[in-house]
Amino acid sequence: MTPALMRGQAAGVQPETRYAKTTDGLYIAYQVIGDGPNDLVFTSDWTSHVRAGWDMPWIARFYHRLASFGRLILFDKRGTGMSDPVPPSEIGSIEKRIDDLRTVLDATSAERAAIIAVGVGGPMAIVFAATYPKRTSALVLFDASACPLRRDDYPIGMPPELFERFASGSPWGEHSMALPSFLSPSVSHDEAFNRAWQEHRLQTASPGVAIALIATAWRDDARQALSAVQAPTLVVHRRGDRVIRLAQGRYLAQHIPGARLVELDGEDHLWFAGETDTFIDEIQEFLTGVRPIAESSRVLATVMFTDFVDSTAKAVALGDSRWKSVLDEHDALVRRQLERFRGRYINTTGDGVLAMFDGPARGVRCAQAICDGVRALGLEVRAGLHTGEVELRGDDIGGIAVHIAARVSALAAPGEVLVSRTVKDLVAGSGLVFSDRGTHELKGVPDAWQLYGVAGQVR
Repeated sequence: MTPALMRGQAAGVQPETRYAKTTDGLYIAYQVIGDGPNDLVFTSDWTSHVRAGWDMPWIARFYHRLASFGRLILFDKRGTGMSDPVPPSEIGSIEKRIDDLRTVLDATSAERAAIIAVGVGGPMAIVFAATYPKRTSALVLFDASACPLRRDDYPIGMPPELFERFASGSPWGEHSMALPSFLSPSVSHDEAFNRAWQEHRLQTASPGVAIALIATAWRDDARQALSAVQAPTLVVHRRGDRVIRLAQGRYLAQHIPGARLVELDGEDHLWFAGETDTFIDEIQEFLTGVRPIAESSRVLATVMFTDFVDSTAKAVALGDSRWKSVLDEHDALVRRQLERFRGRYINTTGDGVLAMFDGPARGVRCAQAICDGVRALGLEVRAGLHTGEVELRGDDIGGIAVHIAARVSALAAPGEVLVSRTVKDLVAGSGLVFSDRGTHELKGVPDAWQLYGVAGQVR
């Protein structure tokens, strides 16, 4: 288990997991979060795990956004996540998956709900909406399709040869097409994301069940149900999605009466990767009539990234229980130092933390204190800092300064605090001493950057 997922509740307490019993005797795991006036049911792509999803900051943030304007209901399809396991041969048809959804609605006393479906969750949601119009207040389809695979009368579907690459062998294997480089190009080089997502998908389903789900879900065909959908429908599709192409989203909007189509920039197919705020803004406006005002502003700040050194080896050597205890001690230490140096904790990055400061000298000294303090825990961390304009959006930050700080951190040696020249120049007179680490090209960032290691401070 990777450190990112063993940290559990670092991003907040998740809702209680409960179970609903289907008509054929299976137990379906579900969770409810939020208390807004609208009931929202989220149905993921082919697999999910209602508990493990909260361990991924990207997924947790997506859920929290949805729950900010409705009562969000999450569930694991039969055979996946925390729902009852079933043999691959018994994954079930659309009819059984619809029964699972209806069972969860009954268990949560949701008489009418907005069904939000992504990817190959689309056909099941479409048929449910057409079959149970009184229980469907709205339908939202994101990067979805009524018929994922190409047919003789449906040339816009996925080519059979591409599907075979998905369905052949274990979809969790190293040669699978189900990799971020294909599904979500924007995060394909983000090591923390890749490690966390790899661990997450291993928890969502066994290889055999995953293969069966792909074979079943990708061959679904709900085109005949489109004209029977009575609920207000929003279709949102990323223009560059290479898995379910934009033409399939346009087909949905053309064949569902009164459907509204929104096309977004981006190539990612994974619903929690890339720019997700615009998608959720569209959902919120569609369901509530009010588009959220972006709480966005730009400020000058010092951004700090820390990263464990050889975390996987440490975790293996210590074992899960002890490693989790060490991580908890690390988190407590980081929180203390951030409070001491007036830093703001932003989030966990997988193997470290992201924080920001309103003063560069305090940021550097906080990084030193963290690097020194974790040695007593048998850990080694590296840290990188850069000062620049960052964009504030709620509890998160973005902008080029964040990317630069991340690249600087990646170049730091074990136990080292590495900073950009901007930081060094701004802390002149603070007593901090630096050593030149040369000029570097930072991946994805223009120009060459002079970097400096923190060598100490004048007493």
